[in-house]
This record gives sequence, structure tokens and C-alpha cells, in this order.
Amino acid sequence: MRTTLLLAGAYHILFAVWTNAWPFHAFDLLSIQRPNHPMLWRVLGMISGAVGVALLFAAMDPIRHWLIVLMAFMKAIVTSLIICFAVSSHTLPAGSLFFLILDALVWIIPYGFILWAALRAHTGIPLYRSTPYSIYEAATIYQLSTDETLSDASQERPLVLVFLRHFGCTFTRQILRSLQELEQQAQRHGAVLVLVHMLKSGEEIRYLGEHSDTPRIADPRCELYRAFGLGKGGFMELFGPHVWWRGLIAVFKGCGVGHLAGDGLQLPGAFIFHRGEIVSAQPARSAADLPDLASLFQRASAG
Repeated sequence: MRTTLLLAGAYHILFAVWTNAWPFHAFDLLSIQRPNHPMLWRVLGMISGAVGVALLFAAMDPIRHWLIVLMAFMKAIVTSLIICFAVSSHTLPAGSLFFLILDALVWIIPYGFILWAALRAHTGIPLYRSTPYSIYEAATIYQLSTDETLSDASQERPLVLVFLRHFGCTFTRQILRSLQELEQQAQRHGAVLVLVHMLKSGEEIRYLGEHSDTPRIADPRCELYRAFGLGKGGFMELFGPHVWWRGLIAVFKGCGVGHLAGDGLQLPGAFIFHRGEIVSAQPARSAADLPDLASLFQRASAG
């Protein structure tokens, strides 16, 4: 990451020197008529130089200075869009695409990897155990808000365990808005809905509102998530087109987005847990997957 940012910083500074020392050279190379006054071109070069200096600074600690990398990433995307539009509208010759590759496209993927690494570093909860708990171990250790262990609570009636993403996630907020309906679905099948979250016990109350009496399990280390086979999401699981589309729909419905309250990488899921065993499982394939209790109980009946 440091090498990438050092190279990117050096390139942007050299570009600034080139545009200010030889302002007409690029126009001559592309066979474009020279402007009457090259000031705008020089200003663009100076902006590039400022970005270069910032990237050299970010190279000292890429993860910590991720905002600088994000700025350069957005600059590369905007530059790409402007040049592509200009070429398609014949404002610039096709030879301009060479500058597109050199100035923008070559950096987008490395910037993306650095931003992904920064995201994992800032939003992920580190693992405390090298191996996850077994289902039996987790069920005897973790307790519901009613003070029963998960194992004991599952003896009388099936439990519908809904593992949430962090409370600021628009999909978690969507689940909380439909919590009453989920509870009613569970009750119709003789089960109890239990929420599993990633905050310390008691901190979840302010997010639940009128549903603060819903049984829940606090799992701030995500060890119960791991025991049930729920892992961290990759880039496509968290930011793929499907997730963006579903997220926009949720936001337009009024679910909104809040601050990070939990592990931003953790994937959700839903399970029917009865007598210490998983009866039906619905692990999420992406952050946008919501619990489908009808399908969950149908699988349980078929099994």
C-alpha cells in the first residue's frame, strides 16, 4: 500500500510540474488547438500536485489516512467520467484515452484495495478465539435477556434467532421496523423471537424503542455468530450492486442509515433453534438479506 501511494504521489507531482512548465505540450501531443490562455490547465496541474503531496503523506500510514486515499479515489473516478464523456461527444480526440489510463484507471483498483483494507481495520471486530465455539458450547454459555441460557430457553419452545447486522445498518433498521410482524409470525408457529446483536448487554435498548421487551442476546465479540456459521462479508456481499439497490429502497422507505454500532463486516442470518439444535438455517448471502420466517418454518417442517 505504501509503495502504491508513493508512486501515485510522485506521478501527480510530476504531472503538476509538466503542466506548469510545458503547458502546451499535452495539446500538441493530442493535436488539439492550443488555448489562448493556459491558466486553467495550470490550475488543474496544481490541484494534481496538491493531491500528490497528500498521497505522499498518506503513504506513511495508509490505513490511518484513508480519507486522503478516498479523495484520490473519487478524483480518479470523476476524471474517468469526464474524459470518457468528452471523447464520446468528440470534444476530445480518442488519444485522450491514454491520459485516462495514466491519470485515473491505473490507480482506481489499488486505491480500492487500500480503502477495503481500511474498512476492515476500522469496522471489523478482531477474533478473540482461534477456533469458534461449538453449538453446544455456545448454547450453554450465552444467555438471553431473560437470564436463561440459550440451551435452556430452547427446551420448552423453538427459538427464532435473528442475528442482526450493526444497528446503524439500514437493513437492521428495516428489521426493527417490522419487528412486531416477525414476533407474530414466530408466535403463530409456537416459537419465540430472539434478537442477537453485537453491542454490550443493555446498550441495545435505545435502538429497540417500544420493543425493548423482545428477548435478545448480546454478543459483542461475535462468537455466537461464528458458532452458528455466520462470518464476515466480502466486498460483493457488503457493497455489491444488489446490496446498493436494496439499500436505496430501504432508505427511500424511511429506514435511513445510522452510525456504526457493531461490526460493520458481520453478515446476518436467521435460525430456528430447538432443544439445543439448529432445526432450520437461513444464513445471509449478503448484507441485504432479510429474515424470511415463512421459508424458515417451511424448511423446518420439511426436515
